[in-house]
Amino acid sequence: MPGLPPGFRARLLRPLAGRAPAPPAPAAALHDVSAVTAVLLALVGIGALIHEPVLIPPLAASAALVHSVPALPLAQPRSLVAGHLLCASVGYAALHALGSSPWVATLAAGVSLAVITLARTPHSPAVATTVVVVLRSPAPLHFLPLLVGSTCLLVLAGWAASRARRTSPRYPVYWW
Repeated sequence: MPGLPPGFRARLLRPLAGRAPAPPAPAAALHDVSAVTAVLLALVGIGALIHEPVLIPPLAASAALVHSVPALPLAQPRSLVAGHLLCASVGYAALHALGSSPWVATLAAGVSLAVITLARTPHSPAVATTVVVVLRSPAPLHFLPLLVGSTCLLVLAGWAASRARRTSPRYPVYWW
């Protein structure tokens, strides 16, 4: 903004900046993106091999939490693994009791959110797992091991990525 007094632009833009910390350095961001992409590609491959629905939407959101905000309670292993399992269980219960429809998926998602809150395993992306279960009706004997393996792989990838760079925040803050 040419012609403005010195410091005026900074004072003008300061309220827009908020209190968010500075974004990571480009190298750190690229490292996290490549780690998340590698994990998701592996999960797609595994899902394709065993002919189960790809869990990309909920797991991509989970990976984003683990790699972007590793200190949040939502990103911790207890919330990630147990949250997805609890939500899948609610999805299967709703599917068994009420069938597969968008209405049932919506109801089950609300119940899932309540269950993970009461269980102290908050992980909002896990609610999407409920929706996947209700709408896609995957075979539990194949789907649940894939889900457990996928969430554990995300935790291990977050752990490894946090140790790959000395300046990275440590993940997890707590295991269970």
